[in-house]
Amino acid sequence: MKWNLFNSSIGIALGGGAARGIAHIGVLKAFEENDIKISFISGTSIGALVACYYAFGKDINAMKAIGEGLNYKSILSLSIHKKGIFTTKSIRNMILKDIGDVNIEDALIPLAICATDISNGEQVVLRQGNLANAVCASTAIPGIFSPVEIDGRVLVDGGITENVPISLLDQMGSGITIAVDLNGNKKYREPEGMISIMSNAIDIAIDLRTIDQLKKADFIISLDLENYNRMDNTEQFEELYNEGYQTASKKIKQILWYKKIRLLFYLKKLYLVIAPLKIPNLLTWWRS
Repeated sequence: MKWNLFNSSIGIALGGGAARGIAHIGVLKAFEENDIKISFISGTSIGALVACYYAFGKDINAMKAIGEGLNYKSILSLSIHKKGIFTTKSIRNMILKDIGDVNIEDALIPLAICATDISNGEQVVLRQGNLANAVCASTAIPGIFSPVEIDGRVLVDGGITENVPISLLDQMGSGITIAVDLNGNKKYREPEGMISIMSNAIDIAIDLRTIDQLKKADFIISLDLENYNRMDNTEQFEELYNEGYQTASKKIKQILWYKKIRLLFYLKKLYLVIAPLKIPNLLTWWRS
C-alpha cells in the first residue's frame, strides 16, 4: 500500500511464462467486465507482449484471435548468430503488423517494459522508444533468442531481473498494484527437449527471486498452470484463457472491497509507523 491515500489508480503487472501468457488475456477480460479501469500496465516477456497490445487499445476479442495462433513455432525465426539459436524477428513483424511502428510513450495506457542488460545484470525499464524493439528485448530468452541492442545496451529477457514487474508500477505512480504470476504453484513439467530443459532451469532461478519481489504488490493473482505447456497451448486456448479469467474474477471482489475500506488499511499502516515513535516518549514522561 502506498502513502498517498487519495491515489486509487490501478496498475497491473503481467509476468513472464511463455505460451501460458494466454491466461493474461482472460485476466484483463475479468477487469473489463467489472468496469475496473487500468491506469498503468507493465510486462515482462510474454507479459510485455500482451501488455503492449492492451496498452495500445486492442480489444479482448482481437487479442484472443492473435493468441489462438501464438506458439513457439509461429514466433521462432532461425538465426545463424552466435549469441542465439533464434531471433525475435517474427515477434517484431507481428507487432509492426498489428500495432504499427510506434513508440512506447504513444500508448493509450502508460506502459513499461522490463528487460535485462546481459552485460552487467542490471534491470532496464523501457518506457520510451520503439515498441517492437522493447518487446523483442523483453522476450529474448538467453541462449535461445539473440539479444536485442537498444541504446548501446545488449538486452535479454526481463524475467531474469523481475519476472512480474511490480516495481515498474510504483515508478509510474500507481496507487494500487496488482501482480499476475503465471507460475503461482512453483512447479515444473518434466522437460521434453533441450528448449524445455533450459526453460525449466531459468524458471526455477527466476521463481526464487520472484517470491520476494511479489511482496511489494497490494494484490497477487496467482495462477496454477502446471498442466499447460510453455511451448504451445493452441489446443487448450479456451481452457487457459478461462484459468486467467476465473482466477482474476475471484480476486477482483477483494480489490473492490479494498478500494471501499482503504482508509482503514491506511490508518493501520500509519499507526504501525507512528506508535514505535510515540511509546518511548510516553515512557520518558511516565518516569519523570
